[in-house]
Amino acid sequence: MLLSINIINYTLVESLEIEFSKGTTAITGETGAGKSLVLDALGMALGDRADSDTIRHGKQRAEITATFDISNTSEARAWLTDNDLDADGQCILRRLYTTEGRSRGYINGQSCTMQQLQTLGDMLTDIHSQHEHQSLLRRETHRRLLDEYANTTELACLVAENFQQWHRADKQLKSLLDQADELTARRDLLTFQVQELQQLGLDNNELQNLEKEQQALANADQIVQDSHSLLAVCDQAESVNIRDGLNRALSILAGLKHKPEALANAEELLQSAMIQVEEAIHEIGNHIDRFEADPQRLQQVEERLSAIFQLSRKHRVNADQLVETLASLEAELQALKGGGESIETLQNKLDQLAGDYQSNSAKLTKKRVKAAAMMADEINQQLQLLAMQGAELVVATPPVSEGEFRATGNEDIEFLIATNPGQPHKPLQKIASGGELSRVSLAIQVVAAGHSNIPTLVFDEVDVGIGGSTADVVGQLLKQLGERGQVISVTHQPQVAAHAHHHYRASKVVETNSAESLMTPLDDQQRVEELARMLGGAKVTEQTMSHASELLKLASS
Repeated sequence: MLLSINIINYTLVESLEIEFSKGTTAITGETGAGKSLVLDALGMALGDRADSDTIRHGKQRAEITATFDISNTSEARAWLTDNDLDADGQCILRRLYTTEGRSRGYINGQSCTMQQLQTLGDMLTDIHSQHEHQSLLRRETHRRLLDEYANTTELACLVAENFQQWHRADKQLKSLLDQADELTARRDLLTFQVQELQQLGLDNNELQNLEKEQQALANADQIVQDSHSLLAVCDQAESVNIRDGLNRALSILAGLKHKPEALANAEELLQSAMIQVEEAIHEIGNHIDRFEADPQRLQQVEERLSAIFQLSRKHRVNADQLVETLASLEAELQALKGGGESIETLQNKLDQLAGDYQSNSAKLTKKRVKAAAMMADEINQQLQLLAMQGAELVVATPPVSEGEFRATGNEDIEFLIATNPGQPHKPLQKIASGGELSRVSLAIQVVAAGHSNIPTLVFDEVDVGIGGSTADVVGQLLKQLGERGQVISVTHQPQVAAHAHHHYRASKVVETNSAESLMTPLDDQQRVEELARMLGGAKVTEQTMSHASELLKLASS
């Protein structure tokens, strides 16, 4: 519930604070006095688009602060908690914007986005205006109002979510199916390439080993010759060889008595060398015994290398990258082989999502159809009260084409009306009379507001085009709504204002260089005077005062 609004430097207001209470509050005043100013300022606090032209002339910034009691508004409290904002019994919305075009919003003292202000504002207030006549001509508005009446807004959101999930899966499946031929061709190519590389059977270190073996086999004769020469140098030369030389040196050293330390060290090193030479002679001998020229093996190795390098050229990679290439192709092939399974899996998922959509949309349809008849009955009752006897509104819910999925559900929703008995029902935009459209719109809005969970309902000049006894009925309707919550009504109709629990009068004070809008709470006598002005115009007579007093008395009874 709106507790107060504080307005600073907004249009004709320099500083204004208004307190509101539970029940119906009427705001009246002459044209141009600023009746709708308060509601416009409230819209700014709730995140409406800022216009620097609304800043009071000569000032640099405007500031609007709206304070709400949210103790009985669980949705708003939950939203504040989810967004890490203070969620005690009160909620303060503050909007500040400058002539330079900068705009800032605050919720309970914490900076916020305009979207956050709007989201929270939608939970706190529901504004009905004469401009809604146009929105009531649109089918999407009809659907929203019916869902609010039927308490199916959450279910409708679930159906929309089901549709989006189904639509995305359907689009993905169609894309995969469209690519099926291309994927099949790619899968066949990969299968051939993988089989070819698998048949090659190349190991990680095989190429390096083959190249070493090929070099050895290709130079076998020279290697054998050099090996014998090496063995002769170490052991078999008749003149001088390493082993004999070491033996003679060690013999000399062994015959020496009292060897100096240096010679003793030399002897130790020569003994170590002798051991190394013996091992080397042994290795060379073993190599000569085992090694032999093998032209057949050389041919095999060269053929193997040729096959390896041929495939490397085919795949345009280095020969030592073939093992990695095979692994990469196998991975891609496995992924593509899973494509058929993915299609099957996606088809199953699509079927499941379609089932979810059909189940929830069927539930939504059932509730909508039932609520549509009840809502139409309530609206028609209001139309009778608003002097539209013989008029009949229906909330049509024709089904969509069989098998068609829509985010909005299985039916189109449209308000149709026949303004006279025996006439066919037509869309609201076909109503010829502007006055009739105003009353139909008011009837719809009153019924919609009566089923709203939003604590503060605002009606901005929705009674345009009506008067007399019909206006009295409108006043009664707004009063009834106010008894269940809080209603703020800007009105030109004295019959409407008379039924309000509270009454503010808007006035404008004009001075030489400035003008100021004021908002004055009225006591009983002041209400009579204001109603008399509304009844009689600029000149208030005893008769109009008496009429106004009687009007207020009757409305209060």
